[in-house]
Amino acid sequence: MAQLRQRTAPHSRQPIHRDGCSTVIPHSHVVGIAFLPSSDRSELHPCIESTLPAVPRRGNVIVFIGAINYLDRCVEIPQVEAFLAVGTFGGFRRAAEALRVTQPAVSARIRALEESLGVTLFDRGKGGLALSAAGRALRPHAEQLLRAVALARQAVHDLSSASAGAIQIAAALSICTYLLPDVLKRFQAAHGAVMITVRSGNSKEVLEMVLRGEAELGLARSVHHPGVETVSLRDDPLIPVERAASRRARGRRARLEEVADRPLIFFDRGSSDWTLTHGLFRRAGLVPNVTLEVETIETAKRMVERGMGLAFLPHLAVGRELRRRSLVAVEIVDAEPLSRSLDVIHPRQRPLSPEARALLHALRSTLSEAGSPPRRRR
Repeated sequence: MAQLRQRTAPHSRQPIHRDGCSTVIPHSHVVGIAFLPSSDRSELHPCIESTLPAVPRRGNVIVFIGAINYLDRCVEIPQVEAFLAVGTFGGFRRAAEALRVTQPAVSARIRALEESLGVTLFDRGKGGLALSAAGRALRPHAEQLLRAVALARQAVHDLSSASAGAIQIAAALSICTYLLPDVLKRFQAAHGAVMITVRSGNSKEVLEMVLRGEAELGLARSVHHPGVETVSLRDDPLIPVERAASRRARGRRARLEEVADRPLIFFDRGSSDWTLTHGLFRRAGLVPNVTLEVETIETAKRMVERGMGLAFLPHLAVGRELRRRSLVAVEIVDAEPLSRSLDVIHPRQRPLSPEARALLHALRSTLSEAGSPPRRRR
């Protein structure tokens, strides 16, 4: 049986207990969990014994809310998170980046966890860092512990969502602009009472918002991280497009060298789209003739519509113009297409709320009606 060992503030001595399941409590208040070698109440510290109610011990976790001063043999949740991150990434530096803390902080958490358990969790060898026998034994239990905390948080979230009727979304700016309006119109037609909050950013920022719990769902491109589940909905390639009048004069097929010599419009310097486009020319040993750089996809599209150059734009942003034939796609015959996936992400250890599942259904339905990007001819 797993129990918390802690001192609690005078105002928060009541544990929350549920039959046959983990304790229900928001993640922001879950601070630590300690494992005892047996379920004997006499093994608890006196300051904990006085706070325990006389209830049957049917659950496997007891969680207290409030300021906690950890005692000996205590395991803190951040220590468990650090252990799993180091085990997943194979090193302290990458684990620190994933957890968004400093490397010394990760090292301190691992050291404290090893001291609490009295074992060495990682072995250093020629091949780098690897889990020790004790680390391998701990890992499934550590994962189960974090799942229990996540389910507890989800239970509270479901209760608050049912009363407040709210869902938080983080999405890449282009997805906010070109996809979400149709998705949210469909969603609100069936769920008009649900309050929706949308925050935008680049794909990395969307991932961080989901990891921090600021958004239940994230919509981004080609995002993968051990802390989130990624559902790829469809391809959203970067397509070279020109104004239709310009294309009639030149034809719809071209070599990459020919495209590099044309006036090019790039957007959002340093973004993944910018990097993908530059990399296409760099790998071919070509220097693109960039005559205009702008901040947003929409600005770049407007410039193309006015015949100021060619731009590599997401299919999601130009699908309507391609169907109306105000813009045309240029097929580059000697280069691979710039493929990316349109992804939905959500925390790996937390089930989706009913509202989030309904929104995901609306998203899939909208994309199905919009159709897939054109396939490259061979």
